[in-house]
Amino acid sequence: MDFTMVEAKQTFKTLEQQCKLLSQQQVTFITALERTRENAHDRIKPVGTLLQVQGYLDYNCNNSTDKRILSLFLDVCNNLADFCVKLDAMQCDTRSAGGIIEETLNLLSPTNELSALRAKYPHDVVNHLSCDEAKNFYGGIVSLIPMALDNIREAVGRMEKLQLQHLGNRDGLGSSQRRRQDGELKAGSLTHHTGAQTNISHADPAFKMSNRKKYNGETLKPAWRPAGRLYTT
Repeated sequence: MDFTMVEAKQTFKTLEQQCKLLSQQQVTFITALERTRENAHDRIKPVGTLLQVQGYLDYNCNNSTDKRILSLFLDVCNNLADFCVKLDAMQCDTRSAGGIIEETLNLLSPTNELSALRAKYPHDVVNHLSCDEAKNFYGGIVSLIPMALDNIREAVGRMEKLQLQHLGNRDGLGSSQRRRQDGELKAGSLTHHTGAQTNISHADPAFKMSNRKKYNGETLKPAWRPAGRLYTT
């Protein structure tokens, strides 16, 4: 079943709410990463990929809070990626989003290196990290969702604008065709009406009387045959 623009906008609003819920729990998320990194003896390198977070969840979580917040983060990322796939199918051959969807899918790839990402203003997820060390370790992973969400918002806006332009062009073409057809119908009606008047004029007895031929100065009466019977002499 095709994914419509109305459904896309509704789905995007739901995703925005999920992302907002996750951002409100950033402290819990960073705490979970701290604990699981310590359990994994992996405190040297920054958190750089979604696959790395999945590994912490699968093998290094010791409490339900950490499992819940890491699962929520990964679920949101998966939902964003799934939505991008649906948007990509809506593009058909037009590539109306200008490559933004493909860029976002690459961004959300499980093995994509995220450590150098930094979400810019108006996002403040990086500024909420406690110190420079925390920013180095987690600045990329907390920037992923805001940046992906910005890309998707722009893609949806571009696709909607192009769709509206397409509908406007189609409606304009339809109006031109209707006006042309109406003109043709009016012209045909006028021709038919004029022809009918001409036929009636020639069938009018008064017309026949005025066009009788004259011979030697006398008007010749045309032969008259009563309608509906044969004429006999």
